[in-house]
Amino acid sequence: MTTTYAGTPVVLDDEGFFADPDQWTEAMAPEIAKEHAIDELTDRHWKVLTFMRAEYAEKGTGPTVRVLGKASGVSVKELYQLFPKGPAKTAAKIAGIPKPKGCI
Repeated sequence: MTTTYAGTPVVLDDEGFFADPDQWTEAMAPEIAKEHAIDELTDRHWKVLTFMRAEYAEKGTGPTVRVLGKASGVSVKELYQLFPKGPAKTAAKIAGIPKPKGCI
């Protein structure tokens, strides 16, 4: 399916993840976040989103919640506060990367 963020059309898969992470821009993140009931992206949100994109660039998949909690500098408890609908899936969507392996 195709949708538009920050005035740019992007292709999403059936679950709403970016089909091509290269289409994502930082300007899109606040719009995507609002779709997931996150009204404002704080520095802590951006720390997670930046980590997600770096992990994807390095490993070809986004990190699991466990890896996020250990390596991002944001605790698992805080991850669930920042991304209440599920940190790995929600952060991956906002960060413009495909669904992380291990996500149901």
